[in-house]
Amino acid sequence: MAATVVPTRRVLLDIGRRDDVFHLSMVDLESYLAGEWDGTGARELASDRKRARELWLEKSPPDVVVEGAEPGTKTWSPPASPTDGWKGVAVSSGRAEAIARVVRHPKDGGRLGEGEILVAPSTDPGWTPLSLKASALVMESGGYLSHGAIVAREFGIPAVVNVPGILDRVEDGERLSVDGDRGTVARLEAVDG
Repeated sequence: MAATVVPTRRVLLDIGRRDDVFHLSMVDLESYLAGEWDGTGARELASDRKRARELWLEKSPPDVVVEGAEPGTKTWSPPASPTDGWKGVAVSSGRAEAIARVVRHPKDGGRLGEGEILVAPSTDPGWTPLSLKASALVMESGGYLSHGAIVAREFGIPAVVNVPGILDRVEDGERLSVDGDRGTVARLEAVDG
């Protein structure tokens, strides 16, 4: 199998220069290469799939995919006012009240103080050292099996994930309450100044 990958890729790239081969399926290509299909209609098929792809790319995916939700309905909406707090997915139990620190990239993790609440877009292994300093974790995306959720449970810190828009709604220095049992994040006090 591995010995055929490079030659097959070269053939497909050569065909791709002449047609939109990358909009054809593997079954289409195998049928063509095996001589079972003469390629009639390949251009139209590729063009149709290309248009469909462009339409899909114009759509915005929902923040949360909910089983049984009606197509086109929002599954999350921001709170009516900044004091209402936010609801997310509870992924690690416990509660914490502390200063919030919005960190958009782990390279900026030096800004996170000991015992502060880490507010992040999502996490991967590069974020793990920050979890050692945080009293709680809030992530804009993620689920129960996301990296941040697993690390939070391992380190015993409360965590709420899948809180869309939280990065733009929380300011550094304001006090938050994170409830990892109920999946809520609440603003306790605004930033001074």
